[in-house]
Amino acid sequence: MRWAADGPEFGWWSGAASGATAERAGAVRFGERVAFRVCGPRRCLGVWRGGRRTPCPGRDVVPERGTRAQCAECAGIDRARSVAADTLADDPRPYRVYLAWFGEGLVKVGITRADRGGARLLEQGAVAFTWLGEGPLMAARRAEELLRVGLGVPDRIPYAKKRLVRVGLGGPEQRGAELARAHAVAGELEGWPESLERVPCRVVDHAGVFGLAAVDGLDGVVGGVVEGAVVAGVVVAVAGPDLHLVEAGGRRLAVDTRGLAGWPLEGVGADAVAEVAVREVRGVQGGLF
Repeated sequence: MRWAADGPEFGWWSGAASGATAERAGAVRFGERVAFRVCGPRRCLGVWRGGRRTPCPGRDVVPERGTRAQCAECAGIDRARSVAADTLADDPRPYRVYLAWFGEGLVKVGITRADRGGARLLEQGAVAFTWLGEGPLMAARRAEELLRVGLGVPDRIPYAKKRLVRVGLGGPEQRGAELARAHAVAGELEGWPESLERVPCRVVDHAGVFGLAAVDGLDGVVGGVVEGAVVAGVVVAVAGPDLHLVEAGGRRLAVDTRGLAGWPLEGVGADAVAEVAVREVRGVQGGLF
């Protein structure tokens, strides 16, 4: 799953069995029912560069568990050109430093390429955020470290923690005030890189975009799937890579769609969903929940 200008969407690799490289997108809409069976095997999705995907030459089979559907070679290529891995020190493009809010008391600092706008914050599932500054990559990196130490906030948060604090959120005033306070403290810190242009506090709130008002609880997390599993339910919210579903029986699930990447999926009919879901999803241990 990914975030486009119009909202969340599934990216599909059409004709993968024949080695075709065509891709298509399908919008994810709140209130609609999704129902699919996981087929197999799970294969490497290759490398994404410059808005295009380069297929894995061998279409290698990859492990069932994990959030990255890549073989070792393709993962190495990705890491060789990764901001997160500090391998792009010579990147001339401008970067932005941000503060992101995920739940009460849970704020992190990070950087993203300026031309990506707020896409990175949507991908991370940030409920709200504000920019702090913009400038060269290495200046943004230095500011990120300054803020991490000076504000006592992390630059990484485990996704499981983000998911838990997302349920039962307060109003936008609470998160806006917390970000405004952190932004004010950040502005008083000494050691800001001179080449980094300061940006005033303007809080962007994603609760409505994510549909989080409909997330009133969480009964289970689908962190990964196994061949033959069925996932079905009504979409009530989407945050970051998480698809929030309500099953026919009322169980509230968060499906981490990173665990679906690389798997062939097939639709199942409404009549088959309830029967198969009870047999293959409910009570599954380890691989699925």
